Amino acid sequence: MSYFWTVLFFALGISPLYAQQNGLGTWNILNVKCAFSDKLSLFGEGQIRSLKFYDDFHYHELKGGVDYKLFPNMRLAIAAGSYQTYKEGGNFVTPKNNDEFRIWPQLTLNQSVGKFKIEQRYRAEFRFTSNGYRNRFRYRVGISLPFGKKTNGYQPFQVSANNELFFTNNEPYFERNRSSISLSYRFSKILSIQVGYLHQFDYKINDETGRDFLQVGCFLEFSRVKKTTN
Repeated sequence: MSYFWTVLFFALGISPLYAQQNGLGTWNILNVKCAFSDKLSLFGEGQIRSLKFYDDFHYHELKGGVDYKLFPNMRLAIAAGSYQTYKEGGNFVTPKNNDEFRIWPQLTLNQSVGKFKIEQRYRAEFRFTSNGYRNRFRYRVGISLPFGKKTNGYQPFQVSANNELFFTNNEPYFERNRSSISLSYRFSKILSIQVGYLHQFDYKINDETGRDFLQVGCFLEFSRVKKTTN
């Protein structure tokens, strides 16, 4: 636990200085998941982002969906949500750059290689924006390593890294690359928090802007699965 707080203190300590020099923004996540069986779960997530260190808030989203385990290493999800992007130069400056409703199906593949966990995620987005209808396709690959003394069936720490590519069906096709590295700590089976750094490169900016972010996430997992006793 002390390792997590050391990293968290260091990240928050250097972030204001880095923000002044390089324009570090913030990327904040609240994710809630509820499992109704070993295969079926519902989830919801809210995000709020800023182009400076907790200033110039320019984006928020709210989404929810259903997730189903097809096979032990394969999950299928479908979700929808509201995605709002504001102009730069202040907090939620109007008129908006983009007012969007989005529907997306998603396929996730998981596998383990030794102590490492590898995830591949495929997502198709059907985007109803204030600038017209658009399609987008995303592919993310990530690797994570849980560590620490196992308690209640899980290891409390996890370090993760991933990279995601964004494509469209219109020229020039490639739109964005997003990569991140993070450290997570699980307080219990219900609550975990994450601190990380995210970099985003836009080849064809349509709406959202921003390159470097401090990422802070809170994840809640509930279960309505009844435990069986012998």
